[in-house]
Amino acid sequence: MRSGYTHTKAMLYLLLAAVTFICLVPFYSMLITSTHANSDIASKLLLWPGTELANNYDRLVGSVNIWRGFANTVFIAVTGTLLNVYFAALAGFGFSKYRFRYRGFLFLFVLGTMMIPGQLGIIGFYKVMSMLQLTDTYWPLLLQSLYNAFGIFLMRQFADASIPDEIIESGRIDGCGEFRIFHRIVLPLMGPAIATLAIFSFIGKWNDFLTPMIILFDNDKQTLPVMIASVKSAFSSDFGAQYVGIAISVIPLLVFFAFMSKQIISGVAAGAVKG
Repeated sequence: MRSGYTHTKAMLYLLLAAVTFICLVPFYSMLITSTHANSDIASKLLLWPGTELANNYDRLVGSVNIWRGFANTVFIAVTGTLLNVYFAALAGFGFSKYRFRYRGFLFLFVLGTMMIPGQLGIIGFYKVMSMLQLTDTYWPLLLQSLYNAFGIFLMRQFADASIPDEIIESGRIDGCGEFRIFHRIVLPLMGPAIATLAIFSFIGKWNDFLTPMIILFDNDKQTLPVMIASVKSAFSSDFGAQYVGIAISVIPLLVFFAFMSKQIISGVAAGAVKG
């Protein structure tokens, strides 16, 4: 019996090691490729580091203002994430703890919007922003963060499962207003769900390519994904410089994800639908 358990455990560890290896291969390939010349990237299977990292980086910063794009992306991702998390928590709390007319229908409508691809509305979104004279500014990118159907769903499920009505009633008895209850009592209790939504929102904002490309015209206002895609030589794409830019863009996400991984797992588990 003991030997069978040990064998199963060993097989499980081997499976996990294989999955980990498969997940790490793309990141290793990205870092290795960024150290090689374009000719080697196009013609060879690259397994070991090269010596062209400095040259690739020099071409990258000579083509685009990569660190300005980095700062732009940090501003948009951080600000958008804060707005996204706050308003999703506010709406999810409202759907969970307040009883009002058409509450169920409105929540189903919110869930229904999750089935509509965002790309379908990009033309209308651009026209509205153009009419409001908000193009070539960061406002359209931030206004999108005010609504997140998945975030509202996640926050409502978490509030249903983890925030007792008695805590809210006790706050009202103590004389707290509704917004004070939300800020002082509800938000701290929503910590795991907030961490989960924050990392998803941050990654989405950081990697957003389509909306900045359409809304922003000034090259100095562009985000990292758009700047990296625009790195080209006279007749072809400069893959070495692009891979350096991709590495610069991905590393902060990996660090942030690794730091928040425990909160993400606990948040998903706590916010899941009760069976």
